[in-house]
Amino acid sequence: MIPITKPMLGENEAEAARRVILSGWTSQGPEVAAFEKEFAEYVGAPYACAVSSCTTALHLALLAVGVQPGDEVITVSHSYIATANSIRYCGAKPVFVDIDPDTLNIDPKLIESAVTDRTRAILCVHQIGMPCDLAAILEIARRHSLPVVEDAACAIGSEIFWHGQWEKIGKPQADVACFSFHPRKVISTGDGGMITTANAEWDAKFRLLRQHGMSVPDTVRHGASQVIYESYPIVGFNFRMTDIQAAVGREQLKRLPDIVKKRRDLAARYKTLLSEIPGLGLPVEPDWARSTWQSFSVRLPRGSDQRQVMQSMLDEGVATRRGIMCSHREEAYPRDTWSCTGRIKGCSCTAGICQCLRHSEESQDQTLILPLFPQMSFEQQDQVVESLHEALRVVMLNE
Repeated sequence: MIPITKPMLGENEAEAARRVILSGWTSQGPEVAAFEKEFAEYVGAPYACAVSSCTTALHLALLAVGVQPGDEVITVSHSYIATANSIRYCGAKPVFVDIDPDTLNIDPKLIESAVTDRTRAILCVHQIGMPCDLAAILEIARRHSLPVVEDAACAIGSEIFWHGQWEKIGKPQADVACFSFHPRKVISTGDGGMITTANAEWDAKFRLLRQHGMSVPDTVRHGASQVIYESYPIVGFNFRMTDIQAAVGREQLKRLPDIVKKRRDLAARYKTLLSEIPGLGLPVEPDWARSTWQSFSVRLPRGSDQRQVMQSMLDEGVATRRGIMCSHREEAYPRDTWSCTGRIKGCSCTAGICQCLRHSEESQDQTLILPLFPQMSFEQQDQVVESLHEALRVVMLNE
């Protein structure tokens, strides 16, 4: 079986975890601090705060920029459900904007029509590693004095051409960026997340909130020569990363340049091989963007049955995933829990179908995510392409 992905972990990560386990300090401590410093240096951010997941990172980011119950946050439905969930955790409502079908990212041209007097922030997603159009998004955000939070779960190592040079996603072009270290992401700590920003006040708030609102970090208290009593000025959360995870993350950072190169090479080869399949839509990388290719998504020829293609490939030993989900189609998101851009002119949406989110829904129904991981051999990649080609041939014959 060729898996959809696999983390690139080895003896260095195992030894790092062993070292921390034997040290006696396994919770948030010196390894987390070192990982934060090294991550900040890698992306070029003044501050980086490690947390338990990208979901908790997004939650803290939205709280820090001031999102409160009753507010609205402009984002996409076309993302893993954690993106929208993080808004609802704050008691706010997601306002969904459709995507650009080529890049699968939020369409900046649709953002301004979604802004109301209740809008508190814009939450953009660098979907499956492809940078979104930050320049266009920030122009709108600044015009309306709105903070921009980047869901960069898949985008560690991605780059954007910014003011004449290539910059890493996570260097604060916007206000806050949030990353994931889940096993399906580019680098992994088992699970975990990171928040980067240039705002010292927000960084301090992340650190306070991630540890129950405790006024004195464990590292300070345990290293003090005098007794220290901590206090809890606010209600916080248990969103900490462990030192075991951080030690693994530090080793993963060392691998990251090689991981990204291999992913980009495999993506380029996919584009060449798949260009020979009639009607297959390939992903578009704008000339100002460099994707990590956390996933490689293709649009099936019109009329293809997505499930049948996936099952045919699975029968041949190739795992795939359907297109990126749409949160507004899930039971957890009944119609009164979200809004869309069409509401201003009178939305024609019906149950399960939103005309305002047509490209998002079509992408979920018509695209397919193919296996891609840095250890992937050319032989495996050839097998994936052959399997897709044959699955499409069989499905078309049956129809």
